[in-house]
Amino acid sequence: MNHADIDLLVTSFIQDKAESDVNHRVQTVVTRLLGDLFKAIEDLDLQPSEIWQGLEYLTDAGKANELGLLAAGLGLERFIDIRSDEAEAKLGLTGGTPRTIEGPLYVAGAPESIGFTRMDDGSESHLADPLILEGTVYGADGQPLQNAKVEIWHANTKGCYSYFDKSQSAFNLRRSIYTDANGHYRAQSIMPVGYACPPEGTTQALLDMLGRHGNRPAHIHYFISAPGHRKLTTQINIDGDEYLWDDFAFASREGLVPPVKDITDPAKVKENNLDRPYKNIVFDIRLLPDVEQAPASVVERRRAAA
Repeated sequence: MNHADIDLLVTSFIQDKAESDVNHRVQTVVTRLLGDLFKAIEDLDLQPSEIWQGLEYLTDAGKANELGLLAAGLGLERFIDIRSDEAEAKLGLTGGTPRTIEGPLYVAGAPESIGFTRMDDGSESHLADPLILEGTVYGADGQPLQNAKVEIWHANTKGCYSYFDKSQSAFNLRRSIYTDANGHYRAQSIMPVGYACPPEGTTQALLDMLGRHGNRPAHIHYFISAPGHRKLTTQINIDGDEYLWDDFAFASREGLVPPVKDITDPAKVKENNLDRPYKNIVFDIRLLPDVEQAPASVVERRRAAA
């Protein structure tokens, strides 16, 4: 079939004479996506067994709860970010901290504090360097922004996240900090490590067939929100990591690799109530103003909550 014939066929399949209860947005999207799929089947001469294998793969990925991981690994999340960057640039909304992907491992409901928090439960203190993570959130006027909500989450020394890894305590390495009067936030934690897709999982199976690895550099996730400002979803990557610029999820960006400083001064160690030298990362954040013409910066998607 040629493409014009396929378009007519898909329209006859999807759009009937019903006038009630039609979601026209969904109808338009399904018609387009199904038409593109049918054209790909025709152009690539996909065989019935291949088509069913593809459907079975998606079924298995869903059962394994890896569709979010797959979206990152195939660049879908990064593409969404690219489109958001372009939409903001068209409106003159530039100069903010770069966004990057959320990933599939956020959990709502983390404990909240003002100014400072300790993120780790102490169970891995002997396995990782202590970390003091801090910075200032600046508003659209360039001034430090008080009471901005900074949500932070990262992996432990095994590359695992609490809630999904049941061996960890609830909300380990997950916190929400409201900035103080100076717009400052500060967290005590441990240095995270990178991780890889489950080696026997559906995402890695596809990456293997594509000749790609499934590794991520060590990183720390952020949500930052404040009234009158666009919500920022971002993450920082740990400088020096082997996969810093070879992230399978395409999340590495200039401006999101702050330096990691080694703090050995005994006075500084004591000031932070630590018993040994620690790592220090300063990550300042600049938010963009929320304007009526801009697309929503709050992404509605299914997320875990505890």
